[in-house]
Amino acid sequence: MRTIRASTFTRNLGAIDAFAIIISIVIGSGIFTSPGSIDANVPSPGVALVLWLVGGVLAWTGASTLAELGTAIPGEGGVQPYLKRIFGDIFGFLAAWTWIVAVMPATLAILSIVFIESIFSAAGVADQAGRIEHKLLSVLVLLVINGANSISTKASTRLNNFFVVTKFVSILGVVIAGIVVLIIGASNPERDIGGRDWLTKSWFGFRDSVLPDGSVIDWGRLSQWEILGHYSTALYGALWAYSGWDKAVYISAELKSPARQLPLAINTSVPTIIICFIAANAAYYILLPWNLVSTTDSVAVTAITRLLGHGFGIVAAILVCLVVAGALLGNSFVTGRMTVAAGNTNWLPRFFAVVGKLGTTSNSNPGSADPPETSKSDAPLNALLLSTILSTLYILFGNFRALLTFNGLGEYSFFFLTVLGAIVLRYREPDLQRPYKPFILIPAIFVVVSGFIVVRGAIFAPVQAGILVLVWIIGGAFYFARRKWTRTREVE
Repeated sequence: MRTIRASTFTRNLGAIDAFAIIISIVIGSGIFTSPGSIDANVPSPGVALVLWLVGGVLAWTGASTLAELGTAIPGEGGVQPYLKRIFGDIFGFLAAWTWIVAVMPATLAILSIVFIESIFSAAGVADQAGRIEHKLLSVLVLLVINGANSISTKASTRLNNFFVVTKFVSILGVVIAGIVVLIIGASNPERDIGGRDWLTKSWFGFRDSVLPDGSVIDWGRLSQWEILGHYSTALYGALWAYSGWDKAVYISAELKSPARQLPLAINTSVPTIIICFIAANAAYYILLPWNLVSTTDSVAVTAITRLLGHGFGIVAAILVCLVVAGALLGNSFVTGRMTVAAGNTNWLPRFFAVVGKLGTTSNSNPGSADPPETSKSDAPLNALLLSTILSTLYILFGNFRALLTFNGLGEYSFFFLTVLGAIVLRYREPDLQRPYKPFILIPAIFVVVSGFIVVRGAIFAPVQAGILVLVWIIGGAFYFARRKWTRTREVE
């Protein structure tokens, strides 16, 4: 299928904007909700911190490889143009289709659900996520965030920068609390403050893990293969927390100097996130008894409430909600760009490439997706409307855990193919100009680990894997039908 145009949006973003967008997307609900599930699948806090580091390094290797592709192959839509060039048009389309129809709507649905459940958790209401009232409130949150992104690109980035500040404030508050307890506990070992296990137990010593249902894992009785399975599950939780590391390439077409700014943004934001995540998790283990960490899905709120009381716990819950709102805003921002890119490539109807207004373009040139001159918005309104409808369906008919697994399988299937493609491209097109070229071991590490994650996820979640395959089959049928229709129109 033919490409209509190279770029829809103005190149008016800098490295700081890209840095802020990555921070806003990645630092979401994961750092405040994943530690419990990760701790439940490791034999010690030390191993948990190591897995947080491994997950961060994996995210960094993937992001660095995408920076190589983003500076060598210009285009909108993230992994879509890379897969199209390396493996063919159908692979680029299926990536776009999967992200637009499955991955991003599921992501927005998950974050909307987490936002509402954080509020109810602070109020002491748990296990009610399936109630229709909760789902409708989640939809309301989604509508507000997508509405904010409908104003303009500048308005979105300014609001995004505010949320970035709340993210750092929230994590900083947890870390400072941990440092204070650390200093007080070390200077006065007899004082009962925070958790005491960090001072009296080995950080890498095996201890039984208590699960939310009350069952206990005796690590001494497990085989190495079983322990590896638990480590893989824990790593999956860490990767969810780090999800979003790929999103910088989706705005490479809007960066003023992508060859310089994209690698700079990635190589500053991802290490910053890794440091924040490890510091926050170390603080959790200082603030809480170790047998309590694995039993809660709101570890930050639990830690602050236990240390400072219910009032401060409510404040912590509010900050967590702001963090989730920032992740929602950033993911919604990127989702619109994905859909516009697919419309510009003629993978989706051109209706979705229109920016600045709802409906079809009224420009004098019907092939242009530029906003009308009278429009005050440069936001992809049609794309955001599609995103809102799909995400609402996921909220109404899905649940947090099922969506989480489905989302991960969809993402890492194409992350694996994209990074593998970057390695293939180095040998197939050695003379391709690459302003940024990481050492070959970096993409190789990502390919091995992500391939394992996809295979393991498909084996242990066959229902979600089957649904994903069905999404691909429907997408393939749509692709070939649309290509046939386009060729018929060109002949006419």
